[in-house]
Amino acid sequence: MRILIILLSFAVLLSCDKAPQKEVPQYSIEQFYKNIRIGGGSFSPDESKLLISSDESGIFNVYEINIAEGTKKQITHSTVESFFAVDYVPGTNQVLYSADKGGNEIDHIYLLNDDGTSADLTPGETEKASFAGWSKDKQFMYFMSNKRNPQFFDFYKMRIGEWVPEMIYQNDEGLNLSGISDDENILALQKSITTSEDRLYLYNRSTGVTTEISDPENPGSYGSSGFSNDGNYFFFITDVGKEFAYLVQYEIASANKETLFETNWDVMYSYVSENEKYRVIAINEDGKNTLIIKDIITGENVNFPQIEDGNVVAVNISDSEKLMRLTVGTSKAPSNLYVYNFETKDLKKLTETLNPELNPDDLVSAEVVRYLSFDSLEIPAIFYKPLMASRKNKVPALVWVHGGPGGQSRVGYFSLIQYLVNHGYAVLAVNNRGSSGYGKTFYKMDDKNHGEKDLKDCVWGKKWLQTQKYIDADNIGIIGGSYGGYMTMAAMTFVPDEFKVGVNIFGVTNWLRTLKSIPPYWESFREALYTELGDPFTEDSVRLYNISPLFHADQVKHPIMVLQGANDPRVLQVESDEIVEAVKKNNVPVEYVVFPDEGHGFIKKENEIKGYGQILTFLDTYLKNEDEVK
Repeated sequence: MRILIILLSFAVLLSCDKAPQKEVPQYSIEQFYKNIRIGGGSFSPDESKLLISSDESGIFNVYEINIAEGTKKQITHSTVESFFAVDYVPGTNQVLYSADKGGNEIDHIYLLNDDGTSADLTPGETEKASFAGWSKDKQFMYFMSNKRNPQFFDFYKMRIGEWVPEMIYQNDEGLNLSGISDDENILALQKSITTSEDRLYLYNRSTGVTTEISDPENPGSYGSSGFSNDGNYFFFITDVGKEFAYLVQYEIASANKETLFETNWDVMYSYVSENEKYRVIAINEDGKNTLIIKDIITGENVNFPQIEDGNVVAVNISDSEKLMRLTVGTSKAPSNLYVYNFETKDLKKLTETLNPELNPDDLVSAEVVRYLSFDSLEIPAIFYKPLMASRKNKVPALVWVHGGPGGQSRVGYFSLIQYLVNHGYAVLAVNNRGSSGYGKTFYKMDDKNHGEKDLKDCVWGKKWLQTQKYIDADNIGIIGGSYGGYMTMAAMTFVPDEFKVGVNIFGVTNWLRTLKSIPPYWESFREALYTELGDPFTEDSVRLYNISPLFHADQVKHPIMVLQGANDPRVLQVESDEIVEAVKKNNVPVEYVVFPDEGHGFIKKENEIKGYGQILTFLDTYLKNEDEVK
């Protein structure tokens, strides 16, 4: 059922205040992380199985699901590094998977043989590689690799069985390949100008001619959505001339452009099935995915069963075009896999990811709310209200800030949020100005304004929480990861009286260092990043210094917690080391947890249990029971 935008009126507030609080059991962090995370879902050549990733072993490994029987078989058994399913190798019983080392993001592509042995197909020590599909005749694997130049990704193919790389496109100009025609003659190339502007080109390998599809006089975002099977058409998504992104068909011979689909939300992605029977269109509708499957022959939408509170986060149509895999999450359960049969209209659920010890009725559904910021700009947010909260039982609250910049908090399941809500903390996940999904004007509002107006949006989110009669208005903290971790530390530093605690998860605290030390393989995106945030090698460095919490840590007044991965290539551990040391000089309570086998985010369950469990302990000590600490 589609989640409606909740515009809280006085009457609704009164009715909420009168509603009796619900007594719910409190579940442990271990119970919440007995949930299973899954990903992938490629069909086997005979379409009898799905290849998936699952962390039920404690870290991600590769599994097969028998579609008819619903049984699952583990086919990799790593205990150190997470393995992520890529695809079945056409015409064989082999599979591909990817893995890095300890979260360092240097991903390699591995071949899993019939006998269970593995071979690294991209073995360069510093080589970062990513799978890019199969040739139309299923004889070659495509992939991207930066082994020639650490800054740029070249495009290669390998013949199945021989596995010898052959370069198709050498990337010397920082153009990212985003599509290839079936005959391998035309490549789609994309260049990031800013985080909200791209250039899009078609390169003809036979003639050597490059044609620009984008309009340099009318800038906007562009993204490739593939070629037609006959090579006559190219599809792309753009927001040029519009507030939201829409789908366009480009006729290569004539250069004619035709809008195929648009609505009042962003088109996230679109593609056609193997033999062009169906077109998939995904829409980011107010923090939740809306999926359209269109029959290209009839032009009609395919009606398939809807899942209550379901958010379809990914789909894959089999090569026969008879089956469709759906990855569907709800706000009360992690994503599950379903298979829909276009012929029989049957929808079959293949996984159960929620720990059976958790009663979904004891968890909370996400609500989309809106509030006015300091300048009357409307800010969307996702709200989680504890079931036990009432006027007589006021609860503390947290402002949650997403990653990015430019990310988006979305309706869906996150064990940490449900864990905190289950233990009596309301959570408001703000989509501050600069967040994606609400139009390009809103998205650009924080450019070179980070830590200022977007921070005020978080403060005004706190003020909105304070108007709710069931919130303990004196005990509100702030929490976030990555860019959200930066916003947390910015709040604790630059508006130190606003939030009683801050939890920084893998967050930036020194923009000068972060922007100077970005990974080499971000080179094609570096200028776009500098355009939005500032160039640390220019006079922008003054502003970057001024918005970096590290250099103003003496202003922090309230307790903070910092979580950091030792292998993080984006936010180096030294940043967290330094901010922790600086805040300690204020005689402010600081808790610091470093994970030696993680990068920019958690992959291993044992680390999630340790880190997230300590967050609750920290909050219970310094937020929920603050008066006892004084």
